[in-house]
Amino acid sequence: MSKQQDSTHFGYREVPVEEKTRLVGEVFDSVADKYDLMNDLMSMGVHRLWKRHFVATSGIPKGGKVLDLASGTGDIAALIHKRVGPGGEVTMSDINPSMLNEGRRRMENRGIVKRVEYVLANAESLPFPDVYFDAVTIAFGLRNVTRKSVALAEMYRVLKPGGRALILEFSRVKSATLEKLYDFYSFSILPKLGGLVARDEDSYRYLAESIRKHPDQETLAQMMRDTGFEQVSCRSLNAGIVAIHRGFHV
Repeated sequence: MSKQQDSTHFGYREVPVEEKTRLVGEVFDSVADKYDLMNDLMSMGVHRLWKRHFVATSGIPKGGKVLDLASGTGDIAALIHKRVGPGGEVTMSDINPSMLNEGRRRMENRGIVKRVEYVLANAESLPFPDVYFDAVTIAFGLRNVTRKSVALAEMYRVLKPGGRALILEFSRVKSATLEKLYDFYSFSILPKLGGLVARDEDSYRYLAESIRKHPDQETLAQMMRDTGFEQVSCRSLNAGIVAIHRGFHV
């Protein structure tokens, strides 16, 4: 087996494929209780606007059955829960028990206790039947998945015909000037902020590196087409700092 097949990236490090899930798990175990606070500080609150826009433009129907992968602290799930209304259902799924428990706690604090389920699951091996959901969402989680093409195939499998996959993720900055400023912030400021607030500089250095290793807009769109998704589209926000990808199971 070649190195390309039996190793993968963890940030800028090459690690055995079977090790990445554990290493990513340790990152999120470490940052779970400070995750939302750090997101607010890192993005100056803009991440909340991105998430609201993501759901508002999702096209998810009232009464829909939706799977939110890498659901974390539940920001996206709470917005979807409101969108689908009393006839809909939301399943929050995460590979990390600490994040899923934090998400459940925060959903309950929001008063959301009905029509929501919590499932501990790996995005590469979903414990759901075929053609089950009207939509699958994943926000700021795909870059942490070891085998992204496998996760995309699983998203496709569990979608009903006509169902949509929606991905919100950091992407490739399209301005050379902004890219330099973004790199300085990501590698010089962000880890120190993580050390100060979350007492974990290394995890936030990994998160910055993971963004740079994630496929750019065009590459991810092609990966979705290769999986079988049709009508694939991509919209960059804030000069490409983040992007929304959409594809349909037709």
